[in-house]
Amino acid sequence: MSIHGTDPTFLTDPAAPCAPVGVVGVVVIGYDDAAHVADAVRSALAQGPAVREVVAVDDCSTDGSAELLARLAGTEPRLRVVRRPVNSGGCGSPRNTGLDAVTTPYVMFLDSDDVLPPGAVDALLTAATEERAEVAGGLCVRRELPSGREVPWQGALYAARAVVTRPARRPRLVHDTLCVNKLYRTAFLREHGIRFPEGRFRYEDVVFTARVLAAAPRIVLVPDRVYVWHVRRSAERLSISLDRADITNWQARTRACRTAYEILLGAGQKRLARAARAKFLDHELRMYVRELGLRDPHYRRAWWEHTRAHLAEYDAADWSRGPGAPGRLIGRVVLASPEPRDLPRLRELAARPARLCPPYARAADGTPVWSADLPQVTLEPLLTRPVRFLPVAVDAELRPRARAAPLRLRLHELYGRLAPAGPATVEVRWRRREDGAVAARRTAALVPAAPGTWTAQTTLDPAAFGAGTWELRLRLRFRDGASREVTAHALTGNGRLRRRAVVSLRHGVVLVRPYATNSGSLALRVAPGVRGAGAVVRGRLRRLLH
Repeated sequence: MSIHGTDPTFLTDPAAPCAPVGVVGVVVIGYDDAAHVADAVRSALAQGPAVREVVAVDDCSTDGSAELLARLAGTEPRLRVVRRPVNSGGCGSPRNTGLDAVTTPYVMFLDSDDVLPPGAVDALLTAATEERAEVAGGLCVRRELPSGREVPWQGALYAARAVVTRPARRPRLVHDTLCVNKLYRTAFLREHGIRFPEGRFRYEDVVFTARVLAAAPRIVLVPDRVYVWHVRRSAERLSISLDRADITNWQARTRACRTAYEILLGAGQKRLARAARAKFLDHELRMYVRELGLRDPHYRRAWWEHTRAHLAEYDAADWSRGPGAPGRLIGRVVLASPEPRDLPRLRELAARPARLCPPYARAADGTPVWSADLPQVTLEPLLTRPVRFLPVAVDAELRPRARAAPLRLRLHELYGRLAPAGPATVEVRWRRREDGAVAARRTAALVPAAPGTWTAQTTLDPAAFGAGTWELRLRLRFRDGASREVTAHALTGNGRLRRRAVVSLRHGVVLVRPYATNSGSLALRVAPGVRGAGAVVRGRLRRLLH
């Protein structure tokens, strides 16, 4: 009997009868990535006896990657190297090449610049065999390099072990479009003809994931860390997901999302198809809108035109699901205006959490609307949305100085929804982006100020902060018991965001730079001591010279 017809639950090590042995193949793909591909391959080989083979597919590299892999294969019998004769221009074709080459009952995929953490294969394989699942998925973390900061990808989906007998019962699955944090039964993929798009097709994993879900596999989800996605924002060649400055990236993204929707709809998975469209509004649309103000006018016009054409394919049912959700409000503004408009306000609405900043307008009948000249974009769903989900807007002003630097906050009313709830206090936290550490936790009272606003004030000592980037996080508490986690809109006028040198007894000097993130939120960069100040100066000089 061929290996593909063998029940993997019987392929076990006699010394460890619950641990399947030699049943997993890991496909590693790479192109001109000699600096990282060996680490990826070694992380796969280090998974232990469950991995029978690692198939490294070199997409016709020119930097010596293939030779490096060949030398490694000479010392590792489980490694096979497949070199494609012509570069495919994408990730789908080499993954298909690897899928064709594996001889194991289960298969995983790994990119050359990422790694599998220890125990990843065992965690997925144990769950798959115990639950007799065609697909096992686990937690992926995005590791920012060189800082090492880790952010879970779709963490809520993998909070606890779960078995999904039918994907339609867990629509949230469409949000995890990665193919690399999962273990697949090889025969399942081959029986259903599930492959990646060939050639220069970007975001191929979005389409692959849709094909998997369309086949309605039995899925098991585990909370274990099974994949480390390395994010290198300063790399000379950015990854596809980071290289968003060209309009073709957005066009490729919408193409992949449209194809995924059509696959799910064509398979009769209407609920998942609707969820995929909702995911586009909540994730893709908001992500690109946050960056739209950074692009040149030509890009913005092309983006706006392409997005309007894409959203025109949505029907009434797509817009009726969660009509007050930020992504749907953004989409309706784009559809209502033939030209780019209100970009700063849309950026705030695209933030996480969303902020709907003034000015607030009403139609002639008193209905809340986006603006006086776009009255067709109604905001009426905000009148019934729970306070904890409202896109509440808070302005923040910070002017660093020695010791008690004042932080002033202003909360805006939102169509009369906040006053009945009774804004009471705001908890202020500064969270370091690099490691999640929290500093300067404070609570201040919210006091009625000008009509339709409440204010609060607290202080911080910049010299007490460690080095790094600190993001402002707020929790609004209301007298009716409700609460809302928000970020704050950074006020940028009158020199509020200038870098300042603060005298410190401990460090001598601390450089403090308030700034607005891509989504407009207030954050703080801190560089203590002479060494920290020197690093800032050197970075500034490098940017000027570049």
